[in-house]
Amino acid sequence: MSAQSSSPAPDAVDPRRVPQLTLAGGDRMPAIGLGTFGSDHADAAEVAAAVLGAAEVGYRHFDCAAVYANEREIGAALQQVIAGGVPRDELWITSKLWNDSHAAESVLPACRKSLDDLQLDVLDLYLVHWPFPNHHAPGVDVSARDHHARPYIHEEFMATWREMERLVEMGWVRHIGTSNMTEAKMKLLLRDARIRPAVEQCELHPHCQQQRWVDYLQSEGIAVVGFSPIGSPARPERDRTPEDSVDIEDPVVVEIAQRLGLHPAVVCLKWGVQRGTGVVPMSTKRRNYAANLQGVAGAPLSAADMAALAAIDRNCRLIKGQVFLWKQGQPWEDLWDPTGEITPP
Repeated sequence: MSAQSSSPAPDAVDPRRVPQLTLAGGDRMPAIGLGTFGSDHADAAEVAAAVLGAAEVGYRHFDCAAVYANEREIGAALQQVIAGGVPRDELWITSKLWNDSHAAESVLPACRKSLDDLQLDVLDLYLVHWPFPNHHAPGVDVSARDHHARPYIHEEFMATWREMERLVEMGWVRHIGTSNMTEAKMKLLLRDARIRPAVEQCELHPHCQQQRWVDYLQSEGIAVVGFSPIGSPARPERDRTPEDSVDIEDPVVVEIAQRLGLHPAVVCLKWGVQRGTGVVPMSTKRRNYAANLQGVAGAPLSAADMAALAAIDRNCRLIKGQVFLWKQGQPWEDLWDPTGEITPP
């Protein structure tokens, strides 16, 4: 990392200016992190280079996952960041347990591999990536189904969660959490957990605000981090459906952006952080990830702008999760418990 130089980069933001989220136990995490899901458009080397550049401009939060297939390269980049003068305790590193490792005997080895690949002694946060133990080959069409696909079965999920709790007790992980949950599933987890989830990561952007879900989580002391915070414009073609909308083309977003001299993506990120949630946008282009950080650390949106953005919610979920369904011909909405109860097998 070129941060070994004594002076900061001209596009850098002082990490102390970056808003923070406070977890239930009092620990604080930067409210904006660099997402590292390269998807179909950025290979592992490009993502690792973005980690280096993002650290140079002031990012201290990096959102990783085993299934992104780039943790080894990111680990080498993180070592360069630390060697360049950023103390490990100023970094916040998240990873995630993939669906093929939900079995009780697989959780610890999966976490160990992420730790080894990332070249870390401890993760700040480890999430169960999806509540379904349904694996699929990379890049498959959304119509693909795993022969062994299963619905959410709470007793099985709790067996996974007990091993997540062990990770905390063993000192491998500081905090554990969930991703892509629903209120019905979370209520059961909170009832039965010894260690409560510190964070829930879910899809959040102006066209998918999930305000009731956010309010519920925050009322339970669970910090909320939004993925796809600008509406995932670079998501793979296979994940797109005709009814999807584009946040950064919304007239309200565009008007605010033009008036403030910002990119529409930055407006989405500022909105997400000001409503009290984290955001983990992904970009490998320095001008973009630097602008994202500068925007979030800059002057807040006005109350009128926040109200205007609150009014454009379309309940447009872009990451629908079809490949995790367990029956042929099943609507994707079943993954999200639309009736308020866990969708039966």
